[in-house]
Amino acid sequence: MSQVSAVLITGASTGIGATYAERFARRGHDLVLVARDVARMEALAGRLRQETGVTVDVLRADLTQAADLAKVETRLRDDARIGILVNNAGTAIGGTFVDQSVDDMSKLIALNATALVRLAGAIAPRLANAGEGAIVNIGSVVGLAPEFGMTVYGATKAFVLFLSQGLAQELGPKGVYVQAVLPATTRTEIWDHVGADVNAMSNVMEVSDLVDAALVGFDRREPVTIPPLHDVGQWDAVDGARKAMLGNLVNALPAERYRKSA
Repeated sequence: MSQVSAVLITGASTGIGATYAERFARRGHDLVLVARDVARMEALAGRLRQETGVTVDVLRADLTQAADLAKVETRLRDDARIGILVNNAGTAIGGTFVDQSVDDMSKLIALNATALVRLAGAIAPRLANAGEGAIVNIGSVVGLAPEFGMTVYGATKAFVLFLSQGLAQELGPKGVYVQAVLPATTRTEIWDHVGADVNAMSNVMEVSDLVDAALVGFDRREPVTIPPLHDVGQWDAVDGARKAMLGNLVNALPAERYRKSA
């Protein structure tokens, strides 16, 4: 792996992915940009090459399509220059669970969860063997809050958090850093997918602020970074309560409250 590793970023044509590309380029990292919109990626790549001097490759892929996903997996497995993966590609769908079509739900899961797992799986063995590198998975605070009502989307983001925490347990001792980033409402094009007007919303974070905060967490090697959460003690309390419960989850007998009275 090169001293300054290359970064592969999915969903890199706009929004969070494009901003990650700019930030890493300004840090001196070569880039591999992955998305469906080649024109946008080429425009971004051209600007970053000119402004920063880094090498930027553009790889068109629809990560819900098996052949395209396999192409990106191959790049991650075979290109030893790539030492950081930013799993950013994702989407959302509008409506409630009973209104959404099964096909739309399946595509959502394919992009938000399945593709993310496969790409992490493609690069993880190589990074673990090298004893260095990083995987950044973009989740969402919605994955912590079924009360928000975005049931399938939130389920995929809860999956991203759990996967990231599990990978950190497995890969951390091997020298690989895994970060879950949990944005809240951020000014991106994802809102167009659900038919919502982000300009009518309150407490909307700008993409640049989100990515800059996420990179502070990256540099600090935080396992979970929640940019909109001001009181980190709240997350620490939730995570601490979860860990405190672990020793009580494995028992030979059901809890007393579930046993029939004589």
